Amino acid sequence: MTFSIDAPVEAAPSSGPAPSSGGSDFARLSRRVREAGLMDRCPRHYAVRLGSVLTALIAGGAAFLALGDSWWQLLLAAAMALVFGQVALAAHDLAHRQVFRRRGPSETWGRLFGNLAIGMSYGWWMNKHTRHHANPNHEGLDPDVAPDILVWSTAQARHSSGLARAIGGHQALLFFPLLTLEGFNLHLSSVRALRSPAMKHRVLEGALLFLHVAAYLSALFLVLSPGKAVAFLAVHQCLFGVYLGCAFAPNHKGMPTFTGDDRPDFLRRQVLTSRNVRGGRLTDVMLGGLNYQIEHHLFPSMPTPHLRRAQVIVRQYCAEIGVPYHETGLIRSYGEALAHLHRVGEPIRRREAA
Repeated sequence: MTFSIDAPVEAAPSSGPAPSSGGSDFARLSRRVREAGLMDRCPRHYAVRLGSVLTALIAGGAAFLALGDSWWQLLLAAAMALVFGQVALAAHDLAHRQVFRRRGPSETWGRLFGNLAIGMSYGWWMNKHTRHHANPNHEGLDPDVAPDILVWSTAQARHSSGLARAIGGHQALLFFPLLTLEGFNLHLSSVRALRSPAMKHRVLEGALLFLHVAAYLSALFLVLSPGKAVAFLAVHQCLFGVYLGCAFAPNHKGMPTFTGDDRPDFLRRQVLTSRNVRGGRLTDVMLGGLNYQIEHHLFPSMPTPHLRRAQVIVRQYCAEIGVPYHETGLIRSYGEALAHLHRVGEPIRRREAA
């Protein structure tokens, strides 16, 4: 049983003993949150948010047709990268049933926003993200910290091979450049997942993905010259990947990791491995509420607009029971993540030096 010290966390000051009421630490916190009405649905918010995202998609398509075969399309490609990112964040909320209580509408709209609108498989992402939420930053259980191109701990670095070993010693410098490939990776992973027997509704998922790809490429190469079409695709997909990576990277990268049988109780498992990002309303919109990562992990189905209020309750409760609660600014969060990537790549740099 191991708790990695690759990313140490300072202990939060305790303002007294834990509450004396019955139940687990999380049960007591959950009662406070529910009594505050923070698990109630927000239909107006999501009607406006989903409507705005759909409007932005339609407006982007209209602007694309209006501009025609012009290099000004590259500016639109950058703008549509932000729109695709917002669609992905909306699909994230749908997957967590923040919008609808029932599975049916959540899955239907999730596939429309994910598969059809941006070409990312809802089923593949749901499977991956569910495992992440159950065991965040647990090596071997959380797919988001599995060694692939990057390594996330010194243990992974010592046993790395292939591409991870080739770039692991310098992965902090390469992190943001590699994010330009994340959009393409999401599309390829979605298609590969269709071969898995575990994928539910493979025909539907595949059909929607095919429709997206066919419509997307047809529009590019029918409206634009081949050179402009390729340039639009590159700018759009690269910036889409960077945007999503910048939205998700601050959440857990550089926070403590678990290995083996080390699985603390639910509250500590979620709080210790998550990082909040301070900011105003603009930060909330651009990061889709993921800047309240601690509250989101504790209450995944809590509507996004309630996370800011929940933070006050959760932060105070963590102080009461002495659980570290980590929050920092956006730029500092990237610095912490990059410092962690550099630190865990040390075994690879030592091998290179030798």
